[in-house]
Parts: sequence; structure tokens; C-alpha cells
Amino acid sequence: MNDPVIRVENLSKLYRISHLANQRTVRDAVHHGLRLVWRRLRWNTRLKREEFWALRDLNFEIAKGEVVGIIGRNGAGKSTLLKVLSRITEPTTGRITLRGRVASLLEVGTGFHPELSGRDNIYLNGAIHGLTRAEISRKFDQIVEFAEVSRFLDTPVKRYSSGMYVRLAFAVAAHLEPDILIVDEVLAVGDATFQKKCLGKIKEVSSTEGRTVLFVSHNLSSVRQLCTRSILLDQGRLVFDGPPNAAIAAYTRQDKTKASYRHIAGDGAARITAIRMPNDGGGDAVYPIFGEVRIEIHFEAKPQAGSLEFFLLVYSDDGECLAASFQTDSGARVRADDRRQSVSVTFKNPFAPGRYMVSAGIFDAYRQFHDWVEFAEAFEVVPGFADGRAFDQRLGQVSLSATWSP
Repeated sequence: MNDPVIRVENLSKLYRISHLANQRTVRDAVHHGLRLVWRRLRWNTRLKREEFWALRDLNFEIAKGEVVGIIGRNGAGKSTLLKVLSRITEPTTGRITLRGRVASLLEVGTGFHPELSGRDNIYLNGAIHGLTRAEISRKFDQIVEFAEVSRFLDTPVKRYSSGMYVRLAFAVAAHLEPDILIVDEVLAVGDATFQKKCLGKIKEVSSTEGRTVLFVSHNLSSVRQLCTRSILLDQGRLVFDGPPNAAIAAYTRQDKTKASYRHIAGDGAARITAIRMPNDGGGDAVYPIFGEVRIEIHFEAKPQAGSLEFFLLVYSDDGECLAASFQTDSGARVRADDRRQSVSVTFKNPFAPGRYMVSAGIFDAYRQFHDWVEFAEAFEVVPGFADGRAFDQRLGQVSLSATWSP
């Protein structure tokens, strides 16, 4: 790779976490917290320190104009990496070389002063990025138009919603012509229309203006559509660097075991304990097209969870959501105080040959998530229909079981 705009060499970041020895209850935590000022004088209050490597020995280069998606589980080190690249935090070891001006959008409200108006914050943010007032003024109207906050431009941003914050922050970051644009999952705060608008702007600044973009998102479809390359992190280490589809496939296969369910959302009032496909034989279940698929969702729930509703999502092996099924479609609900500990869903498999991932979740009557497990199980579809007919791979990814009339 010639003349990379970002070069990362042997990068590591260490955090030291302190724990109170022998701490057992909330009461103990409060009691010992008040006594910490005396910890050097009292022998029985000791701190135990733990070392946590958020990043470990990362090496990669990124060329001008590349759009690189960074994916991985929560806690994999994605946000830490962006903070180090944005020079918000210093690495413990290693070296970073950046060529050009960097604009970062990492957290809602970063770089904004809550008491200042939207207008003043545009100039403040531009000054932080090293632009003169005249340069910011030339871009001012474009920023305001993109952010769609003209009515509230002279209102203190402390009164803005999180979505308004993000619209203005992204507009500033994208229009001040950075050489490197770093965007974290913060875009998920915005509505669907604005997210689409932001993704279009990212494509524009990379393909038309030749700027480099680093993009962190759990929306794998956005990573696939937007990025030219993807980096997969796991426990602070780089485990894959290559085409987005291959990176996403590696991510969905990552540690797919019963003990490693990724609970990505929920208040914990009800929790999925296992997802089983009865004919898996100890590995991935195997089905022909239009063969019957049965999936069992085992759960535990607190009595206060009330009425439970379940849903199932099916993804392709590269992380694209292909289908969804909701328990309420059949009019059925489960009470949390019911003795049953599992529900099941059965359908005729419509999918073409390949490997598919299953996610599932529980919510209440108000669509409040109790739990959501991601990529918890997988099944394989063999090349053929249940009645023995051969399948032509050119016919697509999904076979419709439909009724036709003349």
C-alpha cells in the first residue's frame, strides 16, 4: 500500500481497573467508598488492581479514499481504537501515523458547549478542527441545510434532542473537508431518513472527494453497502482484515456456542437461555428447501415481566436479515408466571442452499425489549427441494411458497 494516510504499528491500550478486596454488597460498596480517603492508614481496606488490554498489538494501514468498516462484539475495542486514532486518548504502546486533518464523531455532544447556540457551536467545532472563521462561514449555509436545524439555530444546544445533536455534529464534521472522517455508532441515534442521508454523504466524501472514512456500526448491511474494506476486532485483537462480506461472515461465525450468546438489548426481566433446533445432531441443523424447520426458544422470566411476546430473525451468512417472524402474528402470548419455559416456531424453509444464522428476542405488549440474542444458532440448507427436485442457484436466495391463479 503506497503512502497510507493512516498507519498503525504494534498498537496497544492498557487500562488498570481497581476493585475493593472482599467487597460483597451494595452496603459494603458505600461503606468502603466513604472510607477510601483513609485507605493508606487502615490496613483492612485494600485495592485489588486488574489489567485490561482494550487493544493488543494492532497493525494495519489505510490508504487515501478507503472506507473502512470496523466491526466486532461490544467490548471488542472498536470505540477505543477510534478514540486513540482521534487522539482523545494516548496508546500504551505502539505508534500511529496520520496524514491530514481528522474529524471525529464519536459521542453525542462531543465538541459542543451546551450553553452556546447551534450557530456558535458550528464556529466552535470548526475552530477545534483548525479552520478559520472565514472558512467556516463559507460552509455555514451547507451545514445548516444538511442538519435541518435552521429553526433552532439560535437556541442553546442543551435544549436539543439527541437526534438534533447528531444531525448538527455530523453536518459539521462532514462539511469541514477533513482528510480523515471517523464515525462511531452515534449515527444510530438519528432517524432512518437521516441515517440514509448520512450514509449518502459518506459515500460522496470518499468516492467524489477522495477522503478516508473509518466507520463503526453494528448495522452489518450498512457496512456491506458502504465500505470497501472491513476490520474485525475480538478482545482487542485484529482477527480479520479484508472484504466486507468475508469480514461479516467471520463475525457471524465468531464463537457461536451456547455459552457465548450475545445479549445485545433488553432490560433483563425475561432472558433467553437457549435456542435449539431438534435435528441439529450436535452441529448445524440441515434442511432441504421447503422442509419443515422447528426452532425452540427456551427462556426464564421474572413474574413482573407480565405478558411475553417472542420474535425470530433469520440472517444470511454474511449478516443480511432475510426474514422475521413474530409470535403475535398467530395471536399467541405467554405469561411470565406460566410454568412453560419454552416456545417453538415451525415453518417451511424457503431459503436457497447456504448457511443461515438465527437471532431471537422477547418483548412486552408495549414493544419494550426484555432480551435479544444475536446469531445464536445456525442451520444449513442443502441443494434440493423436499420433494427431490434439483435447485438452480440462479433462481435467487429465497423460494416463495405462493398461490397462483389464472
